[in-house]
This record gives sequence, structure tokens and C-alpha cells, in this order.
Amino acid sequence: MKMKLGPIEIDNPLVLAPVAGFTDSPYRRIARRFGCGFSMTELVSAEGIIRNNKKTMELLEFTDEERPVGIQIFGRDSGVMAKAAKIVSGLAPDFIDINMGCPARKVCKDGLGAGAALLKNPSLAEEIAAGVVDAVSLPVSAKIRIGWDSSSVNFEEMIGGLCRAGVSFISVHGRTKAQGYGGDADWKAIGAAAELSAVPIIGNGDIQSCVEAAERLESTRCAAVMIGRAACANPWIFSGDRPPLREVVSTIKEHLALNIDYYGDRGLILMRKHIVKYIHGIYGASRYRAGLSVAADINSVWEILDRMVGEIEEKGGGGCIHQR
Repeated sequence: MKMKLGPIEIDNPLVLAPVAGFTDSPYRRIARRFGCGFSMTELVSAEGIIRNNKKTMELLEFTDEERPVGIQIFGRDSGVMAKAAKIVSGLAPDFIDINMGCPARKVCKDGLGAGAALLKNPSLAEEIAAGVVDAVSLPVSAKIRIGWDSSSVNFEEMIGGLCRAGVSFISVHGRTKAQGYGGDADWKAIGAAAELSAVPIIGNGDIQSCVEAAERLESTRCAAVMIGRAACANPWIFSGDRPPLREVVSTIKEHLALNIDYYGDRGLILMRKHIVKYIHGIYGASRYRAGLSVAADINSVWEILDRMVGEIEEKGGGGCIHQR
């Protein structure tokens, strides 16, 4: 269904979270083909952008097929963030997202203090957001957590500042920074965030299926639901389909071809982690994992996949895979 997130129109309220090492351009295209409402790049350093760092700039690449697509940036200096936003706006993404929720030590550590560390400094978070909003004509969003730790849950304060800064929508991960990815996401807090916010809220955390996403949309006032780890090598989560084995393999082949076209010779190696996740949960597929993990060329991968399909179907196991 068509809906608005501020000025961004999406056709599905289930959207893809950035996951380092998995949600690159080839996979974002796959996810979009299966109905993902929008996606964004993996988080990209503002410092790396203004220094024109080669690896950093590669992370900014996207294709029109991914639209609507955002570029997610992180940093703690408002001037640097504004400059980086101006640079990436020249690439014409559909929006720019400010990461204020990444718990990774290399992002939050002393001397950098970006990502989730901004939860400890709401005034700086507001200043950064306002600077980025003023620097570009594109919509700006932000991704936060509910707080730094259980004694400093401050999503209300963060949301208030971000709304004053002029962001178009906010994604809220229902954990504190201290939780990392452990424990359970607090969807009551996410619901409270949606109630108080002047801009649309996207809820994020622990969504394992399309059905669960629909339930969270119904039980909160969230405008959309963001899915991360459960969407990796599982693009069907955005449509709710339960794919037969042949469709899984067809998608693996399609994804592999995109990877090789995008990365060249490295594409096959980078694809191995995706393949392992794609075949997870398929009864009888585990015995093919080792061969797929060391196959040296695309034809060898396809031969193993075709053999896997034939042998599993011969044993009556060609039905739908388990929906992760």
C-alpha cells in the first residue's frame, strides 16, 4: 500500500535496516524486488566522505532500482556532518539518514563519540540534525535507540530535539546501547515514541517474520517497521511469501550474478556468507554447505545448487522453506 514517510512515498511499510556486510547494493536490489519499502546504505563515516576516502565513497554507491534509497552517515562534529551531507546530496539519494544508534565500539568510542554515543548528548544530536537539515534540500531522517542504558532511557528527549531540528521521520530501535543486540526489544517504548512524536516513527527490533511485522504495526502507531538481521538472505520477509526450494535457488543465482557484476572477481567470495544464510533452514541442504563455501567459480556454484535441488526434490523435500 502506498504511504508517506514525510515527503518519501513508499509502497510497503516493511523496510530494510542497514546491516554491515550484508545490505550492500546487490542485496538492496534483491530486497526491493521482493517488495521492501525502502533501504539505505550501511553507515558511512562523515569524516571519510569529506576526505574522499576510496573505500568510504564506494559504500555510497546505489542504483535507481533501489529507490527509494537513503544514505546513512555518522559523526559527532556538526560542521563535518553538514559538509558530508552536502557531498552525498550530490549523488541524489531519496533521503539522508543520521545514525545515532550504532552500538559498535569503533563508532561510539572516546574521541569519536558518534552513533549511539549521541544518546548521551541530546543537545549535540539536535545540533547535528539541524545542521544537516539546513545543509541539504533532501529529506533527513535519524535512527536512534531508546537510550544509552536502563538508567538513561531518553528517547522522548531525543525525539523532541530531532523534531525541532526538522527531520522528516525517525527510526527507533527498541534497545539501549548497553544491550547491544541482546535481550528483547522494548516495543512498548517504541509505541510510546510513536504516540509522542510529531513525525512518523519506524519501529525496529526483533522482527522475525512478515506476520510479526504486521502485528507490530497494528499494536503501535508506527508508520513502518524496519527489519535487519532477519531480512539478511531472506527477502521474502517483505512479502510474506514462503518460497519453494527452486525459488530460493533462483534468487541465490540472481544475487550471485549481481554480486559478480558489482564487485568483479571478489563477488563470489563475498557471496559465500549470503549463500550460507539462504540455505539455512532448508531440510537436507546442510550437506551442500561446505562445497558452496569453497566453490571457485560461478559455474561450480550453480552446479552444486542444481544438484541440491534435484536430490532434495527427489526425496520429497522441494516444498517451502521455513520462514525465518
